[in-house]
Amino acid sequence: MIVPARFNGPPDSGNGGYTCGLVAAELGVSGAEVTLRAPPPLETEMTVERDGDSVRVSSGDTLVAEGRPAEVDVGEPPAPVTPDEAAEVVAAGRERWFAGHPFPTCFVCGPDRDDGMDIFPVAHGDRFVATWTPSEAGITWPALDCPTSAPVMNPDKDPPIVLARLAAAIDDEPEIGEPHVLVSWELGREGRKRDSACVLYDAGGRPLARSRALWIELRQE
Repeated sequence: MIVPARFNGPPDSGNGGYTCGLVAAELGVSGAEVTLRAPPPLETEMTVERDGDSVRVSSGDTLVAEGRPAEVDVGEPPAPVTPDEAAEVVAAGRERWFAGHPFPTCFVCGPDRDDGMDIFPVAHGDRFVATWTPSEAGITWPALDCPTSAPVMNPDKDPPIVLARLAAAIDDEPEIGEPHVLVSWELGREGRKRDSACVLYDAGGRPLARSRALWIELRQE
């Protein structure tokens, strides 16, 4: 397994959602939970080992990720938002998302990327919304990753947070070239842990996929 350099999150490591998607693909199931144990290296051959229904991914002696099949329960999700409404929200608030972005070259949500996914979550009441028009297949997991950071991150006063675990279930893949909406919200906090969820909707408001994420606040020295 290799994470191409294009799919970075932080500058020197793989985007968490993209990496989790690669691990989930090894499981061959529609719903999976992937725990990241170390930053995924870029352009590096990683070893995949099966252990029953689970897999372990390692780079040399370093355990990078563990994955297993899972049911993904996000509770009662917020109501869907139309692509036009979401686009207005994002247009009005995207600069707020850009300000203080800890990883501005992230493939999914980085404002400094001109070849990324252009997913910029913006507050809309008690939830966050983002627009997404897929340009290629195989990147639904990263689309379900970065939006979950927005409800549990305050770049003005909080330390950066990193993805520790992502569980996702994809019922239907999004259609390439068609507008979609991602809605994310906070589930809870405990110490340095942040829990959140996300649902991917098509233009008609039909849920296609959902995710639940655990983010960890980095320790300050």
